[in-house]
Amino acid sequence: QVQLVETGGGLVQAGGSLRLSCTASERTFGTYYMGWFRQAPGKEREFVAYIGRNGAPTKWRDSVKGRIGISRDYASSVFLELDTLKPDDTAVYYCAAGRTLGMPTMDPDDYDYWGQGTQVTVSS
Repeated sequence: QVQLVETGGGLVQAGGSLRLSCTASERTFGTYYMGWFRQAPGKEREFVAYIGRNGAPTKWRDSVKGRIGISRDYASSVFLELDTLKPDDTAVYYCAAGRTLGMPTMDPDDYDYWGQGTQVTVSS
């Protein structure tokens, strides 16, 4: 059982930046591909970005292109850099881990473990 803990959320003004971290309890962290998803009030959970086992491939949703970075270390953490934040980015951000498939996907059903989420609120 992999436990994931997200940190780094908070309240930020539009145009600001945040760095979210997700730390895994699993010693075999390197065998998992990782994803970030978000869920805004009243909306479905949506894909934000993913990163493969060895740091590649990476992919992010079109609405955050140019404003986001995803990276991982080979110990236990994955990171999400959010820049030029907009009020529409307000959501609970979740990290997820999976290894069912050979490559990460944008489908939350392909991830096996989830963190509890961290709130990101962007004020206008």
